[in-house]
Amino acid sequence: MPQRSESLLLNRSSVQVAQKAIQQYIHYTPVVTSKTLNELASTPQSSGALIDTKYEGSNPAHPKIRFFFKCENYQKIGAFKSRGAFHALSRLSKEQLSKGVVTHSSGEFYKNTEDEITEGNHAQALALAARTHGVKAYIVMPTISTPSKIAATKGYGAEVIFSGSTSQEREAVVEDVIKKTGATLIPPYDHPHIILGQGTMALELEKQVQELVENEPSLSVHGPCGAGRGLSHIDDTSQHGNVRSCERRAGQLDAVVAPLGGGGMLAGIATALYHTGTRVFGAEPSFEGADDGRRGLEAKQRITTVKTLTIADGLRTPMGEINWTVISDKSKVEGVFAVTEEQILSAMRLVVERMKVFIEPSAAVALAVCLYNEEFREVVEEEGGEEGWDIGVILSGGNTTFEATSKMFGTGERRAERAEAKVGRDGERLAENVAG
Repeated sequence: MPQRSESLLLNRSSVQVAQKAIQQYIHYTPVVTSKTLNELASTPQSSGALIDTKYEGSNPAHPKIRFFFKCENYQKIGAFKSRGAFHALSRLSKEQLSKGVVTHSSGEFYKNTEDEITEGNHAQALALAARTHGVKAYIVMPTISTPSKIAATKGYGAEVIFSGSTSQEREAVVEDVIKKTGATLIPPYDHPHIILGQGTMALELEKQVQELVENEPSLSVHGPCGAGRGLSHIDDTSQHGNVRSCERRAGQLDAVVAPLGGGGMLAGIATALYHTGTRVFGAEPSFEGADDGRRGLEAKQRITTVKTLTIADGLRTPMGEINWTVISDKSKVEGVFAVTEEQILSAMRLVVERMKVFIEPSAAVALAVCLYNEEFREVVEEEGGEEGWDIGVILSGGNTTFEATSKMFGTGERRAERAEAKVGRDGERLAENVAG
């Protein structure tokens, strides 16, 4: 790709330029709401949920929250990555496009207990973008990649080239492809063109929420105040010291919470929403040190390696260098919060069962923070006050399978019974066929 100095500046205007460049190629994904999840989020956690945390023994936070879910699981290739890939290609010259593009899947690859391999969506997104533009795509994938991932990538017309499983081995093969073909490397997340492309979802979310609230003011915690009339009053500063507008437009979000892995999406959203009055927060899994963003911010230093088998497999990647410069700026991202595997699964189950929206575990992390991270909930309670906050939640993707989901939730024969079951002769619970 072009040198970083030649790239577009990371600002809202550049995100708007990116939006115009890619809007004909991507889906305008829907924004949905849920009264059930609003009620759950606006109910204090039980005291038992705070045991073994620093909040044990204290009164649980009681924020008031209204959610607006941006459904990137309905994006092309099933995840937000298409935005960055299409934008990156739009920035290349005709000469560069004629030589093709190359990338490799991000992160380290580990076999899990079911001997499955998890990997990102960038490879498929780039393959689709390249095919759409009639460009040759070379995708470097580990030999241990699952057959379904290989087939899907080839299905978009890419040439798959195999490598070892470590990032160093994949990068060496990429360098070899570049030397032989002159192809341009399109990195998965750590480049301004990728960041700006991912940021376009925030511009859509802004507009969609404004339209929803204009049509139905009760969807917002701020109610009819300002709806249809333009503006309503808000505080001029946050407790975190960030300057905010003294007036709020009807339907303006108080905050957006997005998953954090390599950081391209969160950095893009923060860039798009900078100086708009909408705060931005990141969400990570805590399992086996997957919360490198949160820990890095605490230590004031980017963490460069992550080795974790969190179920949120799309977030197993350390934060990129450029993304760190955005996310570590507290005026752009006010904080990053982490949640447990159990909390991620609980949030995922709620989205699937209550909202009827199929997502992958990584996509549930932002909602899990809103529901279960007591520190974040205290921020909402303290700064939202009696009125509360309207929060945009990014559902980043839906690339998982029923089989994988079943394993995560421990379903199968031992949990096949319904809540209404009967006891067999040997005392086991048997599923009962109940009409309806």
